[in-house]
Formats: sequence, C-alpha cells, structure tokens
Amino acid sequence: MRTPLDPTDAEGAIAEAAKRCSNWGRWGEDDVLGTLNFLDEAKRREGAALVRRGVSFSLSQRFDMNGPQKGWRRRTNPVHTMLDTGTDAALGNQGFPHGIGGADDVIAMPLQCSTQWDGLGHIFDHGNAWNGRAAEKVVTSDGDLVTGIEHMAPHVAGRGVLLDVGRVIGDERGELPDGFAITEEHLTATAEAHGVAVSRGDIVVVRTGRLTRARREGWGDYAGGDSPGLSFTTAGWLHTSEIAAIATDTWGFEVRPNEFDGAFQPLHQVVIPNMGLLIGEMWDPDALADDCARDGVYEFWLTAAPLPITGAVGSPVNPIAVK
Repeated sequence: MRTPLDPTDAEGAIAEAAKRCSNWGRWGEDDVLGTLNFLDEAKRREGAALVRRGVSFSLSQRFDMNGPQKGWRRRTNPVHTMLDTGTDAALGNQGFPHGIGGADDVIAMPLQCSTQWDGLGHIFDHGNAWNGRAAEKVVTSDGDLVTGIEHMAPHVAGRGVLLDVGRVIGDERGELPDGFAITEEHLTATAEAHGVAVSRGDIVVVRTGRLTRARREGWGDYAGGDSPGLSFTTAGWLHTSEIAAIATDTWGFEVRPNEFDGAFQPLHQVVIPNMGLLIGEMWDPDALADDCARDGVYEFWLTAAPLPITGAVGSPVNPIAVK
C-alpha cells in the first residue's frame, strides 16, 4: 500500500522523489531533450500507423483577448494588433502598384498564457536546472542558453493517448472538482476503462473537465486558482512509465491546492529539473474526448511542436491529434 503523504514535509518528500525519479546523466551530460529521448523513430512510425479515418482535432485554446489570464505573475492574454488593413488598401495608403493590397498583423503575449509547453528551463530545484546544471548558467537575461525550447521543435510528434479521467472518475458531466488529486490508480483505471495502454515514448493527454467547466461558468480562477490535477504521488508513475510528455486541460498540471502545507507546485519541482519531463498545460481535449467516447479509440497520431523560439523556457502550441 502506498505510504500516505505527510502534508507537513514538502521538503522531505520533494527531495526523496527527486532522487528516486532523477534522470540526470541518463542521456549524457549534454542532453537538452529529457524524456523526449523516449520518443524515437519506431515510436513515430507506431503513431503514424494509427491514422485510419483521417479526422483531425486541434487541442489548442484560441489565442485572443478573451483568454484565461488575469495578470498573475504579469501574464496577460494575447494582444493582437493590425499593422495594415483592408481600409488602408481601399484608401490607397499602402503604395503598392496595379491595385494590389494586403493586411499584416502582430501579436504580443507571454509564451505561457494559453495552450503551451513548459520547457526544461522553466523550473529549478534548489538552484539546479535539468541534468544537474547550475540554474544561473542555464537561464539568464538572454534566455535559456542551454535547453531553449527550440531544441525540442523537431521531436514532439508520435503516439498520443487520451486519459479522460473526468469521464471515468468524475461526475455526470465528466468533470472532476477542484482539489481532486489524480493518483496512479486513477490513471490506470482510466486506461483500463478506455481499453488503451500507456507505453514508453507516448505523449499522454489527461482530461479533467476543468476547461469544460470554465467555458460554462467563466474563466474565474482557471489560470492560477484551485483545480483538479495530478497528485504528487504520480511522480513514480511518470518516471517508470517512460512517457515522453504529458499535458492536461488545467493551468498547473498538478492538483491545486497542492498536497503539502505551504507548498507551490512541488510536482513541477520534481519532474521538470530532475526527471526532464515535458509538460503541457491549458490544452483543450474536449472535441477529441467526445470523438473517443463515440468510437472507443483513445490512441492517435499527435503532433505538437513548440515554436522554435531561441532561448525560450516555454512555447505556445497548437497540438493536432489525427485518428
């Protein structure tokens, strides 16, 4: 039986899990991919073979001013501005010959304001970045000099697996309540209910129903507040399953409030700098989940490349699942 968490000992639990689940040195001292190393050519061929119907689903929220952010940690929603418009063209203000006109635009936004990946330089553990590097030498005012998310851009495509925990474990709406800690047992039970197995190199998408509720009730504290999410106790499963990446429909991936007194994102502290796990947040799996519930197929080809922004510690993404 699993040893219960001691809510008063975050430091001890984090230290123990970090040591037990560490992948430091596993792929060499120069590694910049972490668990994406599990997603190899054979895994991509396996994922590509899952395309049978040819239907596709975007797992991204829209990037606009109506997004989830409300200023926490200076994160704002995207600001979209037109540089040239149809009005400019109609008025002849663009200076182009023979009647041609055009439109241009620009967007300004934090890289982690909506559907996104957390890069390996996003979280540190006692001053250590991924693979045991000194945080101050990895991420500076010039960006992530070592593990910038641009290194991951060619690699995030393979077999995707949906674990719709909200539908299997949640209420009649297929939603989990805030503060619900998803354990390894919940993940395993969901996979069994779906008739799917999670295997090495997979990109796992966990649906809690939190985004569904935000759409119904309004954003509220969706970005930064209480939420269902993965329990700290799943660190071992995340490590031994050897998945390449995991994404959720929540802001913080792990359960909030966190399971320790006075803690802040303790599972992040274990899995990013120590395990090297790629984490996605604020994904939108609802349309895919509806389709999976109809046809009973919970595996698919998934491509979710981050933008190759040099030195970035996170990136917006438009994941595409194809069945």
